[in-house]
Amino acid sequence: MVDCLKMEPAMSLLDRPLVHRNRKVTGFRPVKALRHFGKLVQDKEDTAQVFHIIEALKGKKSLRQMEAFLGTDEAQHLMQRDEDLVSSLDNHQRWADCAPNSLARKYIEFMEREGLSAAGLVEESHRFKPKSERFEDLYEWYIERLRDTHDLFHVLTGYGRDPLGEVCLLGFSYEQNHSPGVIFIAYMGARQIKKESGLSGPVAAALAEGRRLGREAKKLAHQDLLSMLPDDIGEVRERLNVGRPDAYRNCLRIFETLPDREGDWKPTSQQAA
Repeated sequence: MVDCLKMEPAMSLLDRPLVHRNRKVTGFRPVKALRHFGKLVQDKEDTAQVFHIIEALKGKKSLRQMEAFLGTDEAQHLMQRDEDLVSSLDNHQRWADCAPNSLARKYIEFMEREGLSAAGLVEESHRFKPKSERFEDLYEWYIERLRDTHDLFHVLTGYGRDPLGEVCLLGFSYEQNHSPGVIFIAYMGARQIKKESGLSGPVAAALAEGRRLGREAKKLAHQDLLSMLPDDIGEVRERLNVGRPDAYRNCLRIFETLPDREGDWKPTSQQAA
């Protein structure tokens, strides 16, 4: 966890270069992605493999997306405020007085139920990306923002941390940010769920719905989500045009009627909560 802590003052976002001169933006590496996906199938809790896959398939598209985002008023506002998203999200006491149906309280309930923290996800990402490969540039800030808002995506979309929920959220996220690695994991994950559950059509429909909802919604990671935490979650979803994951919920109901089979495709009672 020490690696996640800021040992010295970070450079202001407004002072950071677009891309650090020592950064190498790698090309498309599908063979490496397949190798890491095999490891992820063996241990679905090994989150570091997700970061390996996304990195292997990232190419230069994320750089172009970041440049486009930085030209928006939303990005300029976030950069000027320069607030630490991770520490703000993990400071649950800061949001303790928010209303029961606020985004903040729903987020806290989700994180505490799942035993998660924003800092924990940072630590997982640093397992595959040592400090020598992390640079104080705006590209790093953008990639970190996509990472640090992942669990807020869960709460806003209604997708659980069960295998299907993660697959659907990846489909949603792909349409938001167009990362080839994200959609690769989504389709390979859906393929694995179909294989283990014996259910094909409803799984495919749930993933397709996730992609559609992602296209229709505003880009969540580009929003000032911290300022929305005290607001009613229903109002935030309406404001950001986040639709209901009905096909996903329907598929979960079908899962409950199926006999147990090998694999962990069926959500636990905690994941389905």
